Amino acid sequence: MKTAYINATFFSFDHDNQVYENGMMMTEDQQITYIGKQLSELADVDQVVDLKGKWVLPGLVNAHSHILMTLLRGSGDDMLLKPWLETKIWPLEQQYTSEIASVSAQLGILEMLKTGTTTFSDMFNPNGIDSDVVMESIMNTGIRGAFSHTIFSMGTPEEQKTNLVEAERFAKIYKTVTDGRFTTMVAPHSPYSCTTDALLESLRIADENELMIHIHVSETEYEILDIEKRFGARPVEYLRKLGIFNQPTVMAHGVVLNDGERDILKEYDVRVAHNPISNLKLGSGIADIVSLLDKDIKVGIATDSAASNNNLDMFEEMRVAALLQKGMYKDATKLPAEKTLALATRIGAEAIGMGHTGSLKVGKKADFITIYPYDKAHLQPVSEAYSHLVNAAKGSDVCDVYIDGKQVVKEGVCLTIDEEKIIAEANRLKRELIS
Repeated sequence: MKTAYINATFFSFDHDNQVYENGMMMTEDQQITYIGKQLSELADVDQVVDLKGKWVLPGLVNAHSHILMTLLRGSGDDMLLKPWLETKIWPLEQQYTSEIASVSAQLGILEMLKTGTTTFSDMFNPNGIDSDVVMESIMNTGIRGAFSHTIFSMGTPEEQKTNLVEAERFAKIYKTVTDGRFTTMVAPHSPYSCTTDALLESLRIADENELMIHIHVSETEYEILDIEKRFGARPVEYLRKLGIFNQPTVMAHGVVLNDGERDILKEYDVRVAHNPISNLKLGSGIADIVSLLDKDIKVGIATDSAASNNNLDMFEEMRVAALLQKGMYKDATKLPAEKTLALATRIGAEAIGMGHTGSLKVGKKADFITIYPYDKAHLQPVSEAYSHLVNAAKGSDVCDVYIDGKQVVKEGVCLTIDEEKIIAEANRLKRELIS
């Protein structure tokens, strides 16, 4: 179907950051076919959608999340990362069923869709669940993303072997599904939770299946000291020596990096998923994103899990990301609004290997969101839209969400998930989980 969207202000967020006031966008077969000034004649158009003055921008890209942990929101507050994982999160995840995992995932996606995220990259703990059942529930929501089976070196040798076998099976099956809307990556959890052999197996699986690697790296000072003690090198150098970075890699966090490590990331085109609020809440520190960007390293903004954030609102994440860099450098020019928006859209999409989305440009996927600013006091004056989108907007301001040209949220209501049912089920299952 050929659709024309009219009577709106379109923010391309492409390299040239074009803004089309009273503009028009046309889509066909899941792609954008025109964006620019409103045309006087609309030949061969099947549908015309009057957006009535809304702002239109690309769907937001969440470069690192854990949606199966959404049900654990508020569990283990005010704890450091290591004890939080070992005494709260991992023990609770040991009790997961496929039902718990599916409902938690849908709850997370519901929150992401309603707050403007159209694409995400996720790592899930496979313990005790049917990953195919969970994947099906996720694909049915209409969101775009990469959903990745986490590789751990925990449990018995047989359990570790089973984990690797299942990770490879999952990678082969879900490399290309839903007409390319979904893919997967190979996701060794971290240098501290995987043996060297498991990391090398992860590399083999990624190489043979032509998939990216998604891994937590250099998140805390403790991790740096631990890996140095165990392997004689800091995490980045250790992974480089193993050859991990020979495969396209997304590195979550990168809080504790030195100049030499940033040079390695640049040399190997390693991308970084920046999780500012999660890093703050867990007391991990503040990642120096400006230094990464100065070296032209691709950085995407991310929420991490709702258990360590405690929400999945990318507008809030953008604002905190920008403010932290300004405060850390004591320089208000660092990470300006337009750059921050790019990290949450176009550059974030490129960082996770999904450059076919993230901007409003002919040939890109028709993934976009709308905001109606005129009845919102905090978005006035509307002439300063770029500033407002980073410094004032909220996820709750999002009106409509389209993915592949299909509407999945209409005036704040999700069309692909039964909101009332999922919320009720989430609360029931959480009560069972903690009891």
